[in-house]
Amino acid sequence: MSAGFSSFFGRLRFGFMRRLLFIWARSESIANSAYNERLDQHQPIVYVLPSRSLSDLLVLDRECVKAGIPRPVRPTIGALDEAEAHVFLHHGQAWVGRPDPRRQSPQLLRILNAVEHNPSLDVQLVPVSVFWGQSPDVESSPIKLLFAYNWAVGGRLRKLLAILLHGRKIRVRFGNPMSVRALVNEDLGHPRNVRKVNRLLRVHFRQQRGAVVGPDLSHRRTLLKGLLRAPLVREAIAREAQEENIDEARARRDAARYANEIASDFTYTIIRFLEVVLSWFWNKLYKGIRVQHIERVQDIARGNEIIYVPCHRSHIDYLLLSYLLFRNSLTPPHIAAGINLNMPIIGSILRRGGAFFMRRSFKGNQLYTAVFNEYLHTLFSRGFPVEYFIEGGRSRTGRMLNSKTGMLAITLRSFLRSSRRPIVFVPVYIGYERVLEGRTYLGELRGQAKKKESVFDLFRVLSALKLPFGQVAVNFGEPVALADFLDRTQPDWRQVSDPEHSKPVWMTYATNELAQLLTRSINAAADVNPVNLVALAMLSTPRLALDEPALARVLDTYTTLLRRVPYSASVTLPELEGPALIRYVEDMGLIGRQSDALGEILFLDEPQAVLMTYYRNNVLHLVALPALIACLFLNNPRVTRAQIARLITAIYPYLQAELFLQWDETALPEVIEQWIDGLIAQGLLREENEQIHRPDPSSGEFVLLTLLARTIIQMLERFYMVAALLLNNANGSLTAEELEGLCTVMAQRLSILHGLNAPEFFDKTLFRQFIQRLMQLDVLSADEQGRLHFKPELEDIAESTARRVLTAEIRLSIRQVARTSTPSAAA
Repeated sequence: MSAGFSSFFGRLRFGFMRRLLFIWARSESIANSAYNERLDQHQPIVYVLPSRSLSDLLVLDRECVKAGIPRPVRPTIGALDEAEAHVFLHHGQAWVGRPDPRRQSPQLLRILNAVEHNPSLDVQLVPVSVFWGQSPDVESSPIKLLFAYNWAVGGRLRKLLAILLHGRKIRVRFGNPMSVRALVNEDLGHPRNVRKVNRLLRVHFRQQRGAVVGPDLSHRRTLLKGLLRAPLVREAIAREAQEENIDEARARRDAARYANEIASDFTYTIIRFLEVVLSWFWNKLYKGIRVQHIERVQDIARGNEIIYVPCHRSHIDYLLLSYLLFRNSLTPPHIAAGINLNMPIIGSILRRGGAFFMRRSFKGNQLYTAVFNEYLHTLFSRGFPVEYFIEGGRSRTGRMLNSKTGMLAITLRSFLRSSRRPIVFVPVYIGYERVLEGRTYLGELRGQAKKKESVFDLFRVLSALKLPFGQVAVNFGEPVALADFLDRTQPDWRQVSDPEHSKPVWMTYATNELAQLLTRSINAAADVNPVNLVALAMLSTPRLALDEPALARVLDTYTTLLRRVPYSASVTLPELEGPALIRYVEDMGLIGRQSDALGEILFLDEPQAVLMTYYRNNVLHLVALPALIACLFLNNPRVTRAQIARLITAIYPYLQAELFLQWDETALPEVIEQWIDGLIAQGLLREENEQIHRPDPSSGEFVLLTLLARTIIQMLERFYMVAALLLNNANGSLTAEELEGLCTVMAQRLSILHGLNAPEFFDKTLFRQFIQRLMQLDVLSADEQGRLHFKPELEDIAESTARRVLTAEIRLSIRQVARTSTPSAAA
């Protein structure tokens, strides 16, 4: 076969067979842009296929022609004298059964010999995997196992069936080029060279197949039986029987019931069905999905246990990520879902789509805890990708929520039990131009109680389908390897002997640090869309209105600033200019227009303004630092760089805690300098005589600087409220709960007095986070009765810093309300 296509008639026959195959078949390359960059077309290239297959070779040749790279059936270039540039790693194939792995490829042996005897020669071996469909199957049906591309045995008959059944969906994955010269230079000797190159290629093909097709799936019933036989679960069953004074058989039945309640029933039949339905959904309701940086996942999918940690903005997040991964030939993950979603019909579909269900709290139920922990450990150890939301629930405000660390702690303990398979976290940012539950969130932002999910929510969602929803953006952040994280934070983690029975003293600290890192990494992968930008600009105006040229200028200023000083390499920005951004958001019905004799005015009405706070909060962290710098110039005409750095550094820890900003205290000074230079370049600041000056107060640049400052001014006002209330009450007279209540009452009163249409301004959770941050920084402490005691530096935060960033009117209003506030008023 290897020399069969070098002759004229051989090429003619090959071309005829390729045309015949592609009358029916359709193929595409996946994740090969990075491969093309690494390929040196001036060196001999030899493609390696895992087993002898004419149909795979036909597909490979077609994809090489499409990509404009050397073909596998043409002679190799340079000193390597091979009639064809392809190798089958395993030869021999029967009509049934698998290829014979014992026969060495004669072409591969010749290539090794040529490189060993010619010091100037190098050859690039390019492993290529061809997937006929993508359907590993949990089903027990032998028909499906025969037809699907999975881990079962194969042969010519099975490939023929695959061509007929899955030929419309062929996917080709090129691996990274492997240098034969680098291998030979290790001086292992010819026999060991042969073994090593074969081993490296076998491992590559096995890992590649696992990344695309997924691990070999056992029947769900077998997996559940395995859970009940696990030592830790057996211990928990025995303990449950003893503590509850019941027989072990009953405790075992309880454990089996818990396992059945938890475990997913991953079914590719449902995945394939959802792919068809969701393809219609994303292109009918939304204008498609924009995906960035997915190559980061494709690069690490082989050989690693992947845990996806997306932000949680909508119920359709569950479906979106699985759909997207499946469409990009990556194994869909098993997804941790709240037990509240295990509803009739919906719950069954989610379970078969990979969802496993968990209760909101495990406290007091050791048996359930043991079963759940063992189930998750089974998924990790067997290489199933997993997805969970570290925020715990959907964000109703649009900003990242404080992490719930339960799943991270379980993951850490599982990794300490067995770290043979590396765990890599992949942060994922999901951004909507209009979130599907927008009407529900609007009510909750106005203070309505959160409603319990029900199957009827589906019909409420369908009633909103007439609205324009724009696009969805999915950005994959920088992966976080768990072993590397532990090496940095706890170098002796490998010495932990029994993590399930004795929790390491550093576990809580490491879990919290990991949660902070992942939350900041999600924010660092944000996508900025037109709605975000318009929300940032309009909500900073005093009357929620701006004329069209001014709004366009503000939008262009923001996009230019974010390009000049990028928050991270993962952030993506819109390509549209100001006027086009306005039209885009106007077409979505999220902004109003009014005409008068002087021109066009854009405005937000009351419902629009409340809802737009959600979209502003998606990206507020990106402009928080320049906005804080801008705040310093509202009350000060000039400030030195050193003063800016000192004041920003004093406020930054509190800003970082609320917005999950990514910079630590060592990186902050350089970032501050970059933003000062960026604001100067945009004309919003100027530097003279070693001082930074604000623009003339009557200039358009000063208006832009003021609007930028106003994006975070309410956050600074909330900080000042907490400090003012503490200082206006006797030290040690308030508990944290009383202080939260007073802050909420004060914020509600100030929002009425100053006409603030921002329900999150008096969100108790945000005050709670700020109080916790004060305690973490030892500015506040609580005694045995829970009474709060503050240190003298609180007054510096409250007065010296606030005087720089808040207007005298706001400071006076807050102090006046603080003097009349008492714990009884909060109650």
